[in-house]
Amino acid sequence: MMRKDLITAYISIILAMTFWSLTYVWYKMVYEAYNPITTVLMRLILSSIILVILMYPLNKLQKIHMKDLKYFLLVTFFQPFLYFLCESFGVKLVSSTLSAVIISTIPLFSPFATAYFFKERITKLNFTGIIISIVGVALVIFSRQDGVDIHVNPIGILLLFLAVAAGIGYSIVIKKLSGKYNSISIVTYHNIIGIFFFAPLFFIFEYEHFISVGYVKEAVIPMIELAFFGSSFAFIFFTFSIKKIGVTKSNAFTNAIPVLTAIFAFFMLGETLSFIKMGGIGLVIAGLFMSQV
Repeated sequence: MMRKDLITAYISIILAMTFWSLTYVWYKMVYEAYNPITTVLMRLILSSIILVILMYPLNKLQKIHMKDLKYFLLVTFFQPFLYFLCESFGVKLVSSTLSAVIISTIPLFSPFATAYFFKERITKLNFTGIIISIVGVALVIFSRQDGVDIHVNPIGILLLFLAVAAGIGYSIVIKKLSGKYNSISIVTYHNIIGIFFFAPLFFIFEYEHFISVGYVKEAVIPMIELAFFGSSFAFIFFTFSIKKIGVTKSNAFTNAIPVLTAIFAFFMLGETLSFIKMGGIGLVIAGLFMSQV
């Protein structure tokens, strides 16, 4: 791989994780007005419109070959559909602390999936780096609790691990598609397909609430930010990095999300950065470096 491509891939994955970290701030603002399924559907619709308007005139959207349609349906089923539903309902049944720790195991299980499907190799140093990074994530998460609440519900645990499996499955199918399609095409089409996955749930469960709430000015800007950065460019950058550095190394960076969220919360929301949290951030960074060697 050319050095330029490698540098571009790492810049892309860092930008993707930065945007996904900020989504937690934007979610908090949007959820003041709208429910989760409504929020996801709206951001998918807005993201699809944004990408088509920006990319179609530039001739960046490739046509889907019919034989590949099943992979686009599968990647959309994994994420945002299955991942979002399992994570959302799992968090309702399990404490936020334990939920975050379970979701952070995606990089831990990714090497086994990539070794099976793509024969990607990972060294002991890489795997050790992932473990250290997960320990760092745990420190960052646990340090945010005054009294750590580990609420265990078997169904909630199962749902969260299904979310982990969906996240890994998404990466595997993306890797396959990225060999034939550019990142912009993949993200645009899986967002458009995602609209049809979530629309029935919206009309069944949240349509009446959406109509009763109506237009909420304060939620518009964060909704656009979710669509533009969270559902569009974050996924484009993530897909590009998977194509260039692989599933395992790209997924290892998902552990940076709670770290970046803690840093943004310090500057934007006034949350404190304790010594334990800073130690956890240091471990995550060190682990990420080791995982990429």
